[in-house]
Amino acid sequence: MMLATTRSFTGADGALLATVFILIAGSAVLSLAETGLTRTSRARAKSLEDASQRGARSLRRLVEEPEAFLAPILLLVLLCQLVAATLVGVIAAQVFGPIGVAVATAFEVVVIFVFSEAVPKQWAVRHSDRAALLAAPLVTTLVRFPPTRVMSGALIGFARLITPGGRDARTAPDVTESELLAFADVAALDEAIESDERILIHSIIEFGDTIVREVMVPRPDVVAVEDSVEAGAALERAIEAGYSRIPVFNQSLDDVVGIAFTKDLIRAARSGKEHCPVSQVCRPANYVPETKRVAPLMREMQAGQFHLAIVIDEYGGTAGVVTLEDLIEELVGEILDEFDVDEPLIVPLGDGQFRVSSKMAVDEVNEFLGAELPAGDWDTIGGLVLAVSGHVPSEGETIEVDGHLLVAEKLQGRRIGSVRILRLEGPALHTGPRNPDHEWLAERAHRAAEREERSGDRGDRDDPQGRLEPSGHSNGAEPTESESSQ
Repeated sequence: MMLATTRSFTGADGALLATVFILIAGSAVLSLAETGLTRTSRARAKSLEDASQRGARSLRRLVEEPEAFLAPILLLVLLCQLVAATLVGVIAAQVFGPIGVAVATAFEVVVIFVFSEAVPKQWAVRHSDRAALLAAPLVTTLVRFPPTRVMSGALIGFARLITPGGRDARTAPDVTESELLAFADVAALDEAIESDERILIHSIIEFGDTIVREVMVPRPDVVAVEDSVEAGAALERAIEAGYSRIPVFNQSLDDVVGIAFTKDLIRAARSGKEHCPVSQVCRPANYVPETKRVAPLMREMQAGQFHLAIVIDEYGGTAGVVTLEDLIEELVGEILDEFDVDEPLIVPLGDGQFRVSSKMAVDEVNEFLGAELPAGDWDTIGGLVLAVSGHVPSEGETIEVDGHLLVAEKLQGRRIGSVRILRLEGPALHTGPRNPDHEWLAERAHRAAEREERSGDRGDRDDPQGRLEPSGHSNGAEPTESESSQ
């Protein structure tokens, strides 16, 4: 039987132990660097570089290609910990004999794990920016060191070879659209930004996905005149509607030949040409397809200096009109002047019921009220009711859609004016804290009630040829008063 022998601690053992602590310190630094760098996104690294932080340039170059630094760091951490553990085992076996293995294991668990893994990584998690900036120059030097570069290149190539899909160099984007929206939500909850800023960020991000059909004034609400109408009569029509621009058509609205500006009609009337056809004073019209995205359309309107465009469908017919104001309202919300009627799109009725304008988009209703109404070929709540019912509903008719009861209210001919919504299954609809427009809804509902008390019956404002709700104007043009400032 071979008996393990013990001996006293020597100078050579001290040198080995010092080497162990150096390796543990190196492992700790590399673990801190690994956590700090992997927790730093490209966007964050660029923001640190823009702020002229020391080491930010090296940090940005590293995070642009994480494979280049991750393999060398992991390799060096593994080497440091394995060599340290081996040396501790050798020293413990020589000094403590048979119980040396237990002593070495305890030392490795307590010292190596705590001081080379747990402590540096926890600090890096809490101070990721500082950890990344401190580690970036060191890691850059290690990555550029020839032996490390050669070894890491071989490891990366081998990892890509055995990793499913590893040969595909395409990577997912660092930040997605949904993550940006979530960042804005978290920043608002942490009071890093204001609630209004959060709403604006959401509007800007969602702006790129919006198409003209979603913001245009639909054809039934367009106020237009025939080209044979006298300029004086067209001016009266424009003044009556309260618009600075109205389309001019030949025989039918599907053949729009131009746009009549109120200021041109006034000029014609003052020069004695009020009896001439309006076609002689109208300007050329601009046309856009209903599937065009609003972001490039806004740039085209700015470059072409036009405020109103005729929206055409896939068959070349007129689907509606869209104005620059309609596009801006998608970003900043409703723009009302002193002549607009401020009627809320959503009115709380109590008991989890809400009255919603039929022209409000389904996704907006779902966002504001936390509903789960289905999406489909329709865009608005009115379109949803028509699609599900399969006919033009009568006033007060109810339909059930995915656990929600929808009641058609205020019919205007064949059009639905508003829809009352309540949830049949699950919790009642409510504007919860996640709704950024909770105060907006309450304020507008209060103002609507005050207007009703002051003005009494306002049934004449339900005229479809009058002004629309804040979601759009009848012909999409700015009021005459705004035109005078140009």
